[in-house]
Amino acid sequence: MSVRHGPDHAVSADEIGRGPLARGAALTYRMLVLEAQLLLAASPTVVAILLLDRDPSNLPLFVLALLPLAPALVAGVSAVRAAARSNDLSPGRHFFRAYRRDVGATLRWAAPTHVVLALLTFNLVHLDAVDGGAAMRPATLMLAGLLVAWSGHMVVLTTGFRFRTRDAARIALAELLPRWSFTLGVVALTVVAAFVVVAASEVLLLLLLWAFVGLFALMARPVFDDARARFTLRD
Repeated sequence: MSVRHGPDHAVSADEIGRGPLARGAALTYRMLVLEAQLLLAASPTVVAILLLDRDPSNLPLFVLALLPLAPALVAGVSAVRAAARSNDLSPGRHFFRAYRRDVGATLRWAAPTHVVLALLTFNLVHLDAVDGGAAMRPATLMLAGLLVAWSGHMVVLTTGFRFRTRDAARIALAELLPRWSFTLGVVALTVVAAFVVVAASEVLLLLLLWAFVGLFALMARPVFDDARARFTLRD
């Protein structure tokens, strides 16, 4: 397997001032650009969400509609990490470069995962129509949660490394328990996102994508370091 890691080329000059006001303005600008790019990359999801009625029977379709968010999330995390290493005001280039580079690798694992999650969601919606179906709800929810957590680890591995898909899948599975805090964090972010949708609206969730991506990138730092130390070759 081959591995990709290491910082992007640093800019030759610091484009951001030293004062807190300048730093705050630069951070705000970066987050606004990131939000615009995330919405653009996830535009099929945005359209589907706006068209789907808020009915439980549409939940499997909602899960499938979230597929474009996977490569957008990978590119967003990559852009946040790149921005943290370079003092420039061109955050857009980091996102688009990462999106072009990783969209294929991301969809190879994200597409089948979303199909399985959609099937699990379909079963959850219709469990009450089956005799004894309620008893299967905890196991189905646990399996869905594990898939979501595993997907979070796959985002990290796709963002920071160039593993073969099957190798990354095994590494992500092996990291679920050792990096339990990140695993629980991914599930917690998913629960918060679901709460925002239920309590407010899908539009509010879309407008907060930058915050979710930034928090995900922050939580993932130890996972990047651990995967680099355990699963990559060093000179």
